[in-house]
Amino acid sequence: MDECNNAVTRITTLSPQDRLAALRARLHDAGLQGFIIPRSDEHIGEYVPPSGERLAWLTGFTGSAGMAIVLADRAAVFTDGRYTLQVRTQTDPALWECRHLTEEPATEWLKAHAQGQRIGYDPWLHAAPAIDRLAVPGVTLVPVTANPVDAAWADRPPAPMAEALPHPIAFAGKPAEDKRAEAAAELRAAKEAAVVLADPHSLAWLLNIRGGDLANTPLALGFALLHDDARVDVFMDPRKVPPATRSHLGNQVVVRPREELPAALDALRGRRVRIDAEATPAWFAERLRAAGAEVSPGEDPCRMPRACKNAVERDGARAAHRRDAVAMARFLAWFAAQAPQGGLSEISAANQLLSFRREVDRFRGESFSAISGAGEHGAIVHYRVTPESNRRIAPDECYLIDSGGQYLDGTTDITRTLWTGPGPAPAGLRDRATRVLKGHIALATARFPAGVAGPHLDALARRPLWDAGLDYDHGTGHGVGSFLSVHEGPAAFSRAARVVPLREGMILSDEPGFYATGEYGIRLENLLLVVPSTVPGAAKPFLEFETLTLAPFDRALVDVALLTVAERDWLNAYHARVLTEVGPALDGATAAWLAAACAPL
Repeated sequence: MDECNNAVTRITTLSPQDRLAALRARLHDAGLQGFIIPRSDEHIGEYVPPSGERLAWLTGFTGSAGMAIVLADRAAVFTDGRYTLQVRTQTDPALWECRHLTEEPATEWLKAHAQGQRIGYDPWLHAAPAIDRLAVPGVTLVPVTANPVDAAWADRPPAPMAEALPHPIAFAGKPAEDKRAEAAAELRAAKEAAVVLADPHSLAWLLNIRGGDLANTPLALGFALLHDDARVDVFMDPRKVPPATRSHLGNQVVVRPREELPAALDALRGRRVRIDAEATPAWFAERLRAAGAEVSPGEDPCRMPRACKNAVERDGARAAHRRDAVAMARFLAWFAAQAPQGGLSEISAANQLLSFRREVDRFRGESFSAISGAGEHGAIVHYRVTPESNRRIAPDECYLIDSGGQYLDGTTDITRTLWTGPGPAPAGLRDRATRVLKGHIALATARFPAGVAGPHLDALARRPLWDAGLDYDHGTGHGVGSFLSVHEGPAAFSRAARVVPLREGMILSDEPGFYATGEYGIRLENLLLVVPSTVPGAAKPFLEFETLTLAPFDRALVDVALLTVAERDWLNAYHARVLTEVGPALDGATAAWLAAACAPL
């Protein structure tokens, strides 16, 4: 027993260099010259449980998007523009090259360094198109049956075991039976016998269940087969499904251990089975084809209905944002009083906001760990404060707080950039902040014909920055779920996003920014609901946005001279609405602060 314990201790305390060496030893034993490690887990999702944090364990990089490639003599981590600063601070430059996913793509790196080599990948962790996009001449990509990272990761945490619980119809707005019937009808129309659901968001929405397997996203991790007769086989540990949930699911939904998944796919021999290739591990299509089934490419039938919130979910989002706004107003008033004194830190400020949210009805947790960045930390787009990085929030500097809440009736996400005072903000900073605000207003006030997609609108938010030769290296906005993920597809405001026409009921973020490396960061974010627009004489249907978020923008960072009359009128009207809808729920002192913060410019 002592020998075993000592062995585990030696492995669990491996240095980053030793972890890399342990992986390379296993690659050598498997006859591979390299291996690809994505950020995703078996559900191809952005958020993963501790047991799925392979990339973080191996490299030290903890961002929510990225990939590593390990060869025998070199290794690289690839991240997008949100994490270019973070990845360099979290990885050892003696071990890892840091590359930009789009400007220095992995294919070019493989082409330069892996010619003639066999590079392994785990087909459970990659969608088939993602593997196809990595293919380059002269490099052989090899699927493996046993992940060598898992073999090297001796102290890997166990899979999460939180219970799957019913999500009441009062919040879901539509019975699960109706959702299953509609999705099954879509399969029958396409002459498909079943569809693989690998995205746990689809299980949550389709079956009206929520879980606790992830820190900030209420999911019960599992897979499912939805059949053309509306039956569903759910593959997750049966211990996660208590009697009340089994009763809620009904007789047409059967919970089976994950070990039975291969046999269930084999039983579909000779049938047409839909696979959403971008959202499903490559393993599924390989297994179905090997079993003699026909793989039919198509979108997850739950994805678009989930994105287009029903009437109950829309009202829930409005109500959740009004309650969240009370917590935000209390925090902003508290911050305005405390920040000039210089006694706050990034952690203490984030904790105070969380404490205000905890007092709000129906609050179930943060929708993500708050991004609380003072000064130069605000320039790190997805900065995560730690006890080691925790910085004092000094007077007369910029502070960025990006946070959100999970409520039973909605998910919130809001960013405000604040001037700590007591002195005035510098003119250059106010110029940049006001350009970000102008871009935010331009998108929030857009009116557009049906059929327009997020990539078509992204430039509206960038125009005021482009006019000054400036830009930001992230998308302008993402979809948001209904007591689900704070990042929800398929629509987004981004040049790189899929061209998915915006539809009534979608909720997206509006969050342009500007980042001065080593100095400060600015981001201003509200959530927008897509609603019908009335345009006199319009030849086709039009859409516009309803702003859900209700919190004032910091007047100390606004250069009124840069605003047009229309922009100033919008800001004054927005602040008047915030005061009207939020003010009555506040105590006297906070209400007085809000009245001053919302006074007309």
